Amino acid sequence: MKRINFLAIGVVTLLLATSINSCNQKTTETAKEPVVQTETPEYFSLRPETEKAYGYSHAVKIGNDIKISGAVSMDDAGNPTAVGDFLQQMKNCYSDLDIVLKHYGCTFDDVVVENVFTTNMPEFLKHSGYRNEIYTKQFPTGSWLGVKELALPEFLIEIELEVHKSN
Repeated sequence: MKRINFLAIGVVTLLLATSINSCNQKTTETAKEPVVQTETPEYFSLRPETEKAYGYSHAVKIGNDIKISGAVSMDDAGNPTAVGDFLQQMKNCYSDLDIVLKHYGCTFDDVVVENVFTTNMPEFLKHSGYRNEIYTKQFPTGSWLGVKELALPEFLIEIELEVHKSN
């Protein structure tokens, strides 16, 4: 009986010693200062005058990540185009987004998040198959959101992207 107790005490002591040593090692490892690399944001304006008037940048790149503001169907002066034509507005959005992606040396294959905002979800669903022409390898993650209104009443759809460009 006494041998079993001594054996049990020995095993428990060994486990405790190992656990304490393991905890100490983790603490030592996490106590190191993290290496933080600062990256300078690179801004891009697709329509500089319009963006300045409304107070936004169309895109910003930090490291390998790019955030692209929602694209809408507008001309260079900021006037809505393809008014009332949902599919053409969608095509115009993707055309503008393609210009921004190319500026950074990217394609739609690099898109990891796509968020679509629309004032007419049934129309978007009707034309969502057009996205198969845009995303030929895989679809990004994202959300499709029905909204009450966009920046101007003529806008029916707005598409924003997040991109990750591998080295």
